[in-house]
Amino acid sequence: MEDEEKKPLLMRKTYTSSYKSVMKDGYDGISPLQVERPIYQIEDLNRDTLYEKPYSTLKTRCKKACNSIHPLAVLKKTIPILSWLPEYSWRKSFFSDVISGMTVAIMHIPQGMAYSMLGGVPPVVGIYMAFFPVLVYVIFGTSRHVSMGTFAIVCLMTGKVVNQYATFEPTGDGRYRPLAANGTQILADVPTGSYTSVQVAMTVTFACAMIQLAMYLLRLGMVSQLLSETLVNGFTCASAFHVVSSQLKDLLGLPTKKRRGNFSFVYTLYDSVAALPQANTRALTVTLIACILLVANNELFKPWLAKKTRIPFPIELVAVVIGTTISYFLHLNQEYGISVVGHIPTGLPVPALPAFQLIPQIFLDALVITMVSYTITMSMALIFARKQMYEVDSNQELLALGLSNTVGSFFSCIPITASLSRSMIQEAVGGVTQIASVVSCSILVVILLWIGPVFETLPRCVLASIIVVALKGMLFQCTAIFKYWRLSKWDGVVWLVTFATTLFVQISYGLAAGVAVSLLSVFIQGYKPYVCLLGVVPNTDLYLDIKRYKGAQEIEGLKIFHYSGGLSFASRASFKDLLVRKTGLDAAAVLRKRAKLAAKGLEDSEELLTKCMILDFSCLTFVDPAGVDFLRSMQADYAKLGVAMYIAGCSGPVYEVMLKCDKVERKENKFYLFPTIHDGVLFAQASILSKKDS
Repeated sequence: MEDEEKKPLLMRKTYTSSYKSVMKDGYDGISPLQVERPIYQIEDLNRDTLYEKPYSTLKTRCKKACNSIHPLAVLKKTIPILSWLPEYSWRKSFFSDVISGMTVAIMHIPQGMAYSMLGGVPPVVGIYMAFFPVLVYVIFGTSRHVSMGTFAIVCLMTGKVVNQYATFEPTGDGRYRPLAANGTQILADVPTGSYTSVQVAMTVTFACAMIQLAMYLLRLGMVSQLLSETLVNGFTCASAFHVVSSQLKDLLGLPTKKRRGNFSFVYTLYDSVAALPQANTRALTVTLIACILLVANNELFKPWLAKKTRIPFPIELVAVVIGTTISYFLHLNQEYGISVVGHIPTGLPVPALPAFQLIPQIFLDALVITMVSYTITMSMALIFARKQMYEVDSNQELLALGLSNTVGSFFSCIPITASLSRSMIQEAVGGVTQIASVVSCSILVVILLWIGPVFETLPRCVLASIIVVALKGMLFQCTAIFKYWRLSKWDGVVWLVTFATTLFVQISYGLAAGVAVSLLSVFIQGYKPYVCLLGVVPNTDLYLDIKRYKGAQEIEGLKIFHYSGGLSFASRASFKDLLVRKTGLDAAAVLRKRAKLAAKGLEDSEELLTKCMILDFSCLTFVDPAGVDFLRSMQADYAKLGVAMYIAGCSGPVYEVMLKCDKVERKENKFYLFPTIHDGVLFAQASILSKKDS
């Protein structure tokens, strides 16, 4: 009996909570739940439950990390092919991979040649990209279904750098000619200080590879999450318009020059409209025929064929073959002035070194290309991983891309990326693993060694048509702004800023602007916390927002303030404003008013209705020492007014910061901390009742 008398007031309390239950016979009713436990303050709860802050030394962490390292597991993780190839089912999967690889190889030919034009390099480079880097990715990549190689947006971004720094282009016979703006003479060697288009592209690829490898070493695989779906959608949509504008010259047979720098899209449109009277009508005719065939296939024949077989009709390759054949027999270049692909060398390219001295100048462009390339690749890899129930490693993908681009940079390649269209086909046709990519590479090496020159008479307007029709989906992404705007005004702003800056200023600036606005939106939305006053649901221990839940009732004499966010030196003023606005009680203002009245010999006759302030910190994300000091000053002000201030529901890390501040600063006015709001309410009601009784 004596022990019970020593316990604090209402140390033990029985109260009833209700929960909704469904009986076996289907009856939906309310069953009472009887709970009997002490009314805890956090110190009492921590003592009874043996609370202890997690602690580990650098030595123990290093020891644990070292013990977790297993050389064979590390080797298999670094070289994933060692894990999946021994388990590969040749009987079940090989035939599907062969069919998939053959289909993708057929797509690689027209897409590689077309997208290489976007990169400002010879069309054969697209075939190189589908061979050398892809073989490296097969060994080190973790995705089983992505088709690596050319991608329109990355090639366009690389082409921007090529156009800016390249002054010569290879003729294909070991000699070089200046770009059209600089003259027509043929040179045996490139002058010192000048660069060919292939050299610049190789240097961009090497710089991207070094950035990717550095990111792998620093374990920055999740950095691509800075690029949200909204940002990527706006960026790729605007980039698609850039791609189309860059192809107007070949589509219409216009005698225009490539524009560089800011506002190039606007200037290109202006040049194209001004040059329309000089358009090559034969090239325009070929373009219209090619576009009509491609669109008719995609909109009519392709959906019908999809019901019959998973193998798509290779319309792009058919267009290339027909265009090449007609051009060869009708001499479209000589007779009608239609530009053709030109010389395509046979054999594999001779390894060459990138222009290392150019890296400082193109580094920022390479960084932007790296981010876009990695984000697109990871997005595609995650889509297939979720669908096929396996995992991809974001950091390992950086290593795979870095090594692939390193090899590619010595063989005239542009940075590789996962292709949306080819990857979808590779998976839809039945591809199981990257064996499909090996099959594709085997077919493409035959093209490189013997068949390449067949396509020398291919009209460039046919390749331009393939590019434009393939980008139809990206162009129509502009309608996504309505969806994003309805879902979130901030998402709409991010999309608009990214799209407008990318389209009308420059691609690299567009990405930077999109990231900046995305981070700003996150900061502003995070800085503006959710706050409300809570009321109790009668006969329960549930406390809900009284504005949203009309059945919740405020407790007389108590204000329960819910705060969701962080409390720091930067947000303490905002916290106070929100608290005063919601509760209607500004302790500092009341004290100042009383001080003024006291100076005049008067007393404040206004009685405060609030006797206790409970701060619900169950959603407080963090607090810093300045925030703790601010709470302490608030508690002191409330105490002078006879108002108690309790804190409920704070997390372990928040509690530990408060405890550390109390110990270091040796403060006497410690906080009243409760594990739940209900503990604080019962304690407050008991305290108020005891004061009334006394």
